[in-house]
Amino acid sequence: QVQFVESGGCLVQAGGSLRLSCVVPGFPSGSYAMGWYRQAPEKQRELVVSISRSGIMNYRDSVKGRFTITRDNAKNTLYLQMNSLKPEDTAAYYCYAIGLHGPWGLGTQVTVSS
Repeated sequence: QVQFVESGGCLVQAGGSLRLSCVVPGFPSGSYAMGWYRQAPEKQRELVVSISRSGIMNYRDSVKGRFTITRDNAKNTLYLQMNSLKPEDTAAYYCYAIGLHGPWGLGTQVTVSS
């Protein structure tokens, strides 16, 4: 069973930066497009950014210019560098393989204070 293990979230002030990591042990993440999602309280989960197998990235408009997704296929690890954080970025963040069907990880909580 595939496990997504997210980490790096914490409480940060507006304008600050965080780097999230997602390890997927034993999973050929290089064979899938991958994405970072987030879910704020009482809201639906939304796709923040995706990266294709060939490295093409697609960002949600609200994070363009502030967030950067990278992947290290050799380490089965996905990263999300988040700069200039805003209170509206507050959410639980998850990574997932796009097109996969299975359980999600526990996510990592990002809280941005104003």
